[in-house]
Amino acid sequence: MAGKKLSDAELMRILKVDAKTLARFKKVRQDAIAEAKRLGAPRKGKIRVLGVSGSARSAQDTAQEDSNSEELLRRCLKFCEKMGAETELIALRDFSIEHCKACYSTANTQCHFPCSCYPKGPAGDDMTNKLYGKVLWADAIIFATPVNNFKISSLMSAFIDRCISLDGSLAPADPGNTKDRELNIKQMKFIELAADEKIPGSGMLRRFVGKVAGIVVSGHEEGAGMAISNLFMTLNNYGMLFPPFSHMYAMTTICNSTYDDKKLVLGSCYEDEVKVVAENVMTAVKSLRQLKSTEWKYDYGKN
Repeated sequence: MAGKKLSDAELMRILKVDAKTLARFKKVRQDAIAEAKRLGAPRKGKIRVLGVSGSARSAQDTAQEDSNSEELLRRCLKFCEKMGAETELIALRDFSIEHCKACYSTANTQCHFPCSCYPKGPAGDDMTNKLYGKVLWADAIIFATPVNNFKISSLMSAFIDRCISLDGSLAPADPGNTKDRELNIKQMKFIELAADEKIPGSGMLRRFVGKVAGIVVSGHEEGAGMAISNLFMTLNNYGMLFPPFSHMYAMTTICNSTYDDKKLVLGSCYEDEVKVVAENVMTAVKSLRQLKSTEWKYDYGKN
């Protein structure tokens, strides 16, 4: 029934809500349409590339050695800068990121943007107060993670999980009681009924759509492919675009001791690979500037 025109009386009857509640559902929808219009506006000026490092390692901490994946990310961003980009690197270990509470599994509209589990301000964490803004700022995001137990790092996993708030979530139907389960389920039913595929933002609003992604992974065992696949599947389902050859992994053999990794992983071979990632990410962003992010299609009535 998505996109079918229903009268207010029909919507109130189907949803079992009063006129005031329906008006609030419509206000959230109007605000999302306005946000979609802002997000879909053509980007001008310098290309903005955000580097996200999921490594816990630092020479100033117990590892007593800086991260290999983060150094490769730093080099990748330097190549982007040489091609005219404005860049920023964030090390997730420097931020407080609370775990996702998986509200979206109850109803998509139980999860909100900004995150209502950790609301903006003193009650919020760095994900809500700082990092969502950095994601929205970027035209492209390059994710760097070590291989930890055949997967992405726990820091990167927490960040990606909390990014679900950017992927479709809207403002709460009741700002004073954001986790009203019954009301949020009704709001989701309203979106299913009222979303119009011709109007971006008329349903769920996926804020990653149109952003370009790159991936840098380093590790000492055979988890690189698993880490890259995990990031690719999640980020592509968030709506991010992957140009050709936009990921790389730097590995050594298990026959070597880990203290020998650095000179191999940070050698010239892998520097050439991070340059390719940078070049392809930049090429993709330049090409995509001819499009509005709202031209990419998804089902507005569900997430």
